[in-house]
This record gives sequence, C-alpha cells and structure tokens, in this order.
Amino acid sequence: MSFVAEVEVRFHDHDSFGHVNNAVYATYCEQARVRFFEEVMDTPLSDPHIVVAHLELDYRAPIEGVGTVEVEVEAGDPGGKSFPIYYTLSYEGEVVATGETVQVAMDGEGRPTRVPDQWREAIANQP
Repeated sequence: MSFVAEVEVRFHDHDSFGHVNNAVYATYCEQARVRFFEEVMDTPLSDPHIVVAHLELDYRAPIEGVGTVEVEVEAGDPGGKSFPIYYTLSYEGEVVATGETVQVAMDGEGRPTRVPDQWREAIANQP
C-alpha cells in the first residue's frame, strides 16, 4: 500500500470553466509531498536541503465540484543526488491525473549532494 494523502478541493481552485485549474494539480501534489516527507521520510519539507528539479503531470479527467482529492505518493529508487516521486490523483474514485517530480538533495552551500542515508532507508521501507 502506498502513502495516500487527502487534499481538500476548494471552491477557489476552480477556473471560469467550472473545473479545477490545471496548475492547482501541482499544488495538490505539493501538499501530498509535504505530508509524505513529514510522515514517511521524517523530514520537514521546509528543510532547505530539498528542491524539486522536475515536474511532470498528465491530466486524465477534470475535477468538477469541491470535495477531496486522494493523492497516492510513492518514491522511486534514489540515484546519487536525486530521486523521483510518483503521484496518482483520484477524485470520487476516478484517476484524474498522474505525475512525477524529481527531488534533488542539496548541501548547506546550495549545491547538489548525495541523497542522505536516512532518506534512502525511508524510501526502501515506505508503505
């Protein structure tokens, strides 16, 4: 079972067409990623040693109305300095988008560095 975060769909997330604006899907991923890092990686995402280097989203269906989006989050195998996180967003039981981000570990000087062993272990043992 992967980590799942429930994210509220707010009225102001909608655009003039009556569905959630495409850019808001990235925010849903971000909210789920914050919870994933806090609960699975035992690291606050406010930690300045983590940056997103890549974001990709594929839209499958619009979200119309308010309610809750379930965002399934799973980290992929780390490389030297980065690792992917995969997302599946579902609304009312239907997959509405999938996505991926690539996180890069940074040192205190703001340069890419090796993914910490603590993160590697958390990824290996994720739900």
